[in-house]
Amino acid sequence: MSFDRKTSPAQDVILPTTIKEVSMSDRDEFGAFLVGFIVGGLTGAVVALLFAPQSGEETRALIKDKSIELRDKAQQSTEEALARAEATAQEARARADELAKQLRERSKEVYDDVRERGKTAVESLRKPKKSDEAPAA
Repeated sequence: MSFDRKTSPAQDVILPTTIKEVSMSDRDEFGAFLVGFIVGGLTGAVVALLFAPQSGEETRALIKDKSIELRDKAQQSTEEALARAEATAQEARARADELAKQLRERSKEVYDDVRERGKTAVESLRKPKKSDEAPAA
């Protein structure tokens, strides 16, 4: 890669001749780094398994125990969530029943009030008014 030397009043600046050369070079270096990182990680994992202080049978038993433990925790969490959901549903049903009871009581009060007013109105229509009565002769 070649560089052109350009100067500014504040400092000397060295710029690459082409941006493409820098980009390609950076990509090649990053690709090499990534491949090395992955290979190193896999190598470390293999070495860790080979030099583990446990036998394969012990490792399988440990994996089995941990999976059973995780399954039990998941089952317990599910049961707790179901219990909370059931309690919430029961509270909602109780609240809905209470609201329905209040609504029935209030609607009966309104019905009785309207019925009483209706009776009063009908009675007032049935009673003759004094002005409607014929004068006694």
